[in-house]
Amino acid sequence: MRAVITVIGKDRVGIIAGVSTILAGCNVNILDLSQTIMQDVFTMIMLVDISRSSVSFAGLSDSLDAKGRELELSVRIQHEDIFSSMHRI
Repeated sequence: MRAVITVIGKDRVGIIAGVSTILAGCNVNILDLSQTIMQDVFTMIMLVDISRSSVSFAGLSDSLDAKGRELELSVRIQHEDIFSSMHRI
């Protein structure tokens, strides 16, 4: 089972480390990552494997949301199929 994580906010030190530490602690594997900084706006999309996650999807979502609040970012996770359906043209 895979999910898509999006991260958007003002660039600062520790964004990737903060998000990836949450994922590693929950046994979630990062499959692909795309990140860019447009002026001072940080954007990142991650494709992750949640099939061996040690926490529920809701628990993972809550942890990422809390990290986002701490870093003053928007951090969202969606199941891959839902993300794909919402962004299909």
